[in-house]
Amino acid sequence: MSSSKPDLTTTAGRLQDLRNRLDEAQAPVGAEAIEATHAAGRTTARERVEKLLDPGSFVETDALARHRVEAYKMDRTKPPTDGVITGYGLIDGRRVCVFSQDQTIFDGAIGEVYADKMLKLYELATKTGVPLVGIYDSAGPRWQEGVVTAAMQAKLLRAATTASGLIPQIAVVAGRTAGLSAISVPLSDVVIMAEDASVHLADPGIVTTVSGTEATAESLGGSSVHSTSTGLAQLTAATDADAVALARDLIGYLPENNRAGSPLVTVAETPETDLNAFMPDDDSAAYDVHDVIAAVTDGDLLELGAAHADSIVTGLAHVSGRAVGVVANQPSVLAGCLTDAAARKAARFVRTCDAFNLPLVFIVDSPGFVPATEEEHAGVVSGAAALAYAFAEAQVGTVTVVTRKAFGPAYAVMGSKFLGADLVFAWPTAQIALADAPTAAAALDTDVEAYAEENLNPYVATERGLVDSVIEPAQTRAQILEALRLLERKVIYPPMKKHGNIPL
Repeated sequence: MSSSKPDLTTTAGRLQDLRNRLDEAQAPVGAEAIEATHAAGRTTARERVEKLLDPGSFVETDALARHRVEAYKMDRTKPPTDGVITGYGLIDGRRVCVFSQDQTIFDGAIGEVYADKMLKLYELATKTGVPLVGIYDSAGPRWQEGVVTAAMQAKLLRAATTASGLIPQIAVVAGRTAGLSAISVPLSDVVIMAEDASVHLADPGIVTTVSGTEATAESLGGSSVHSTSTGLAQLTAATDADAVALARDLIGYLPENNRAGSPLVTVAETPETDLNAFMPDDDSAAYDVHDVIAAVTDGDLLELGAAHADSIVTGLAHVSGRAVGVVANQPSVLAGCLTDAAARKAARFVRTCDAFNLPLVFIVDSPGFVPATEEEHAGVVSGAAALAYAFAEAQVGTVTVVTRKAFGPAYAVMGSKFLGADLVFAWPTAQIALADAPTAAAALDTDVEAYAEENLNPYVATERGLVDSVIEPAQTRAQILEALRLLERKVIYPPMKKHGNIPL
């Protein structure tokens, strides 16, 4: 604040007092903290908000909030904002709410006033129906405020749960996010992590003491852990600023809330790909399904979870400007076989798309689930059931394209007709059957070649109504587009119940 105290008996003085207070909120703990953040190669909490939003659009709320704690000498330090910046603004002209945790104030630790600010923002976002972007950088609970911090975190968890399925929630993990603060991150619909950020529940020092093995924030929950092993981080970026930029891109694919339609954007014409010549003659040959996705969409796939369970591809794209969710088997990884992790990854993505009215396009080429003891012990049965549940429950338009193999359990859970797909197309190269030829022939004690000739085609399934049309691959994009236009009119009335019980 200014060294000269303004005259508060005058209007001019009161205006100057306000300006001084707001200036202090711009650098609550001084310019030195900002310089130290920059020296560490990172941006400040306020700069992250400014990078996220359109220039000049940010409207801050509760900028002058301060904690009220006197214990443990806390009354000596009462910076404005209390460690979190909250407010709303625009991303490419679309309104969003945002909070950004400030690591320079009490290590970003959450206290009562801090949590109150975030709770008010959750309420504002849900009642106005706009997305909420949370930028996380918090050491956890504020120890000086005791158990009330755990109670306030419980309130935040409930608020995030209430908002789930109503508005898109995006978490940008920009720094170390630990303890109670970390639990909120997985409640978001999409999680983006900076490479030097971390998310972990346990304190590394305690883990080291208990286990006898050195633990660090990175080893417990660094971006490499969450992008590959756990799948929590669907997107990663080199820096915190890049992670914020990814959030801006992501918003463009999402509707404002659960009642808004799938976004429409203007797209440039993409060159046609001759899919008629795409599929290898050798049905065991690998190919990259990204090439198929690029050909049937506008070529702008934003892949989510690319480094986790990569035998399946999930992501957002546009088809003639219409935002859609894409789920595709990846024949270049495990021959497109599903795993427990792949099934759960797809199930989570399907539920996210369904919550926000994003039609689903499934591209199927899978011989089944990986047969392995490790997979069974990992719970692959529940994973398969979770994917089946998510798709069967979906109310959005669903289009399935079988390009090659669709065998047994993989056929059933990957957007099959009787699981709930609205329209199913198959290429002439499709093989829709209970199993591959050697397996089926052994079970039936019959000739392999004879079984393959009779069953490994799309026509047996077509005769039984399991496929709506067998199409030339070159027609795929046009067929998907017309299907999506038709399915914009889809209306269903689900059974009256609280909710089902998806296998988790």
